Amino acid sequence: MVNLNNVISIVPRLPPAIDGVGDYALNLARQLRKNFHIQTDFIIGDTTWTGAAEIEGFPVSQISDRSPDALLTLLSNDCSSPILLHYVGYGYAQRGCPVWLVDGLQRWKSLFPKRSLVTMFHEISASGPPWTSAFWLSSLQRSLAARLAQMSDRCITSKQLYAEIITNISRGKHDQISFLPVFSNIGEPDKVLPLLERQQRLVVFGGVANRARVYRESQVVLEYVCQRLNIQEIWDVGTPTGVNLSLITKVPILEIGQQSAENVSNILAYSVAAFSDYNPDFLAKSTIFASYCAHRVLPINAKGSVSVVDGIEPGRHYWVPNPHRNELGNNVEMQAIADNAYFWYQTHNLSVHIQTFAKYLVSNS
Repeated sequence: MVNLNNVISIVPRLPPAIDGVGDYALNLARQLRKNFHIQTDFIIGDTTWTGAAEIEGFPVSQISDRSPDALLTLLSNDCSSPILLHYVGYGYAQRGCPVWLVDGLQRWKSLFPKRSLVTMFHEISASGPPWTSAFWLSSLQRSLAARLAQMSDRCITSKQLYAEIITNISRGKHDQISFLPVFSNIGEPDKVLPLLERQQRLVVFGGVANRARVYRESQVVLEYVCQRLNIQEIWDVGTPTGVNLSLITKVPILEIGQQSAENVSNILAYSVAAFSDYNPDFLAKSTIFASYCAHRVLPINAKGSVSVVDGIEPGRHYWVPNPHRNELGNNVEMQAIADNAYFWYQTHNLSVHIQTFAKYLVSNS
């Protein structure tokens, strides 16, 4: 008999590790429990992870080694619950080829053919120049993703391009894949103020590498943004980058370090704008961009895409500053971009995610 009140979620890592996929999975688990009384048992796929055996009431198990046998042993402890796999190759193997994971799930599926597997593809395969391992291993990574797509009862992903790829590599198993750009990992405020009622503060939030790139590669753009928006202060949120921020811009930069999700949410809720230097074609996968949109700040990205990608249009859903052009001249234009980003986000917010995941987990069971 299938247990519709429980789901096994396989993830690379969970807090206290800093891991976007882990945060995403934990947020899903919280809402599944809150909205549908579905309990989540986690399985950690990283042997180096250190953490508690229970997080917020969710039991946590960890593989003893990265092998099909170790995974099968854990999965065999529960013979009724559906499995929700959060797949990102590099989360389960150093070079992005978790053969052990796919082999283990294949053996599990053979032993328990009536059990349901729902896979969230956060990534499919990597790419890169010929002198990188990503180039030489991309074929194997794609092959493993294809095996997963073919054995999964349902697939979800965060990009339209990924949805099209999964449809092709599933060899007819799936003719329509749901794609949901990621939600904000720091919450979604009930009340969002108009920009005119916020402080003239710019936020730079995210991982160390992304924030360091902002300061090292986008200094001119950042200075221009501060002038155009009359920014009085920049707040740097996250683990310190090691960059000497006093040399970046004339506007003071306050390093406030790592903060709780609630604190970051409050900071964004009262800030006029937020800045990132992210690949514009992958903004739908960025929980940082999602956080900016959810809080209705003016999202700013140092680079813009040449087309509309995943429903995100440069100049409409985020500002791409150009110091050589005199654009974004008034508060109405700024508010329009913030509003467009906010309304785009509502089409795939946490509530939409939960409805989709719950439907797939229950219907396939």
